[in-house]
This record gives sequence, structure tokens and C-alpha cells, in this order.
Amino acid sequence: MSQAFSPSHRAADVDLRDAVPADADDVAGLLTELGYPCELHDAADRIATILGNARQALVLARRDGKVCGMAALDFMYYLPLGTTTCRVTALVVSPDAQGMGIGRHLLKEAERRARLGGAARIELTSGSQRTEAHAFYKACGYSGGSVRFVKPLGSA
Repeated sequence: MSQAFSPSHRAADVDLRDAVPADADDVAGLLTELGYPCELHDAADRIATILGNARQALVLARRDGKVCGMAALDFMYYLPLGTTTCRVTALVVSPDAQGMGIGRHLLKEAERRARLGGAARIELTSGSQRTEAHAFYKACGYSGGSVRFVKPLGSA
């Protein structure tokens, strides 16, 4: 496992670790909380997909031994800059753990891994309706960037 894909340290009340298949129930719950309903078997498949891809990571935050947050990372080559970008594809903290610095801790870990993985920048997207999340990201030093457009492709 490369340094970019291993947790850096354990905070006093929050520890970070990579997700494993046994975490499927927690990952399903957090994805559902984020607004992406997910069944247990789907979460297990998604964790397996990430574990099978050296360019991705799924970091879990635990407090008092209970999973309370996660961040998913994807390292990709970004043609316009000719370098690697790390994209945070999911960041969520359970409602009962919000306001405790866990989201900040996850973002700092994402940034650390991005640097170690050779990324020149880190980016994330957030739905236009998530105004509280936008304020959080700005407070963490992120700035507004481009507008993202999405078109579902459906079956071919």
C-alpha cells in the first residue's frame, strides 16, 4: 500500500482507517445519509471496487470505535494541467457527529494523501442545494471553481 493510501495518524478522539468489506453497513448508512440510498450488498461491491483500484481510497473516521464519517478519493490524470488531480468523490459525517471537527479531519487526511500521491491539486463537487457544506468547504480553504454539468446516459 502506498503512503498516499494509508492513514497518517490517530487524533485524540477520532481515528482514521481505510474501509474494508466488513464496513459495508456503515458505508451504506453514510451514503444514504448523503442522499445516495445504498443497500448493504451494493456498499460491499463499491468497497471491493475501490480496494481493487490503486488510484482510489475510502477513508473512514471513527469516534469511540464507531464509524461516523468517510471520504472517498479518486486520483486521476487531468489533461488540461498535465498532472494528477485528487477528487474527493464523497465526504460525509453522520448527523450526531457533525460540528466536532471530523469533516475537517477527513479533508486534511484527503489533502495529505493527495500530496503524497503526487496530485497538484485537490477538488470536490457539492450539490447546489448543500449551502451548509459550501460554507464548510470555504472555511477549510476551498474556493468556488467551475460549474459542473451532468447528463445521465441510461442504457445504450
